[in-house]
Amino acid sequence: MTTLLHNLGTPPYIAEWFQQLQVQPLAQAVDDPKAAAVFSADMVVGFCQRGNLASPRIGALTPLVVNLFRRAYAYGIRHFVLLQDTHHPQTPEFKAFPPHCVRGTEEANTITDLQALPFANVFTVIEKNSLHPALGTPFDRWLEEHPEVRTAIVAGNCTDLCVYQLAMHLRLRANALNLAAVRVIVPAEAVDTYDVPGEAVLSPGAKVHPGDFFHQVFLYHLALNGVEVVRALR
Repeated sequence: MTTLLHNLGTPPYIAEWFQQLQVQPLAQAVDDPKAAAVFSADMVVGFCQRGNLASPRIGALTPLVVNLFRRAYAYGIRHFVLLQDTHHPQTPEFKAFPPHCVRGTEEANTITDLQALPFANVFTVIEKNSLHPALGTPFDRWLEEHPEVRTAIVAGNCTDLCVYQLAMHLRLRANALNLAAVRVIVPAEAVDTYDVPGEAVLSPGAKVHPGDFFHQVFLYHLALNGVEVVRALR
């Protein structure tokens, strides 16, 4: 099974789709910055820097997400919502993943690169105890209180986990409420997932996780559901 997973390649039609993604000017993607918001998933110490689930691949997202925040703010966007794992010590999620980002620990903190931005005072941080952004959180209330937001830009990690849940929730909520003007955009360079290759020495119960495969497949699936996936927003 390990050999099979190690040799698992991205389906050619998905790889071709991914390679053809285009860079889109931010001003073209967002016609009205006052009606746009940037949503980030789990840009916290426990995934980007230190902890059981931290990885260099996710850490490398830091400058890309920070630059996206800077460009968005310079363009006039003022809504920045940071969805962040802030787990109860006994959350059942720790049966699937090692303990991480426990409430009150350093791992649950927003990375300092985002905290240091001169406009960090406008950030809204929403703590979550699961992969989902809205279950047991005030996220839907925030969305209800900001009906002017028609363009949602999603960044962060992991593509196949919290980013996927966040982008899909935004898209499906808009569909369910007949909010025809709402667009959800995911710049591929500002999201990523972790990599556990087939040759890695795994602890008992651990699973192989080919990062490129899951990154591209889940972005493709977002596109299938009406999320706009672009190479980058510049």
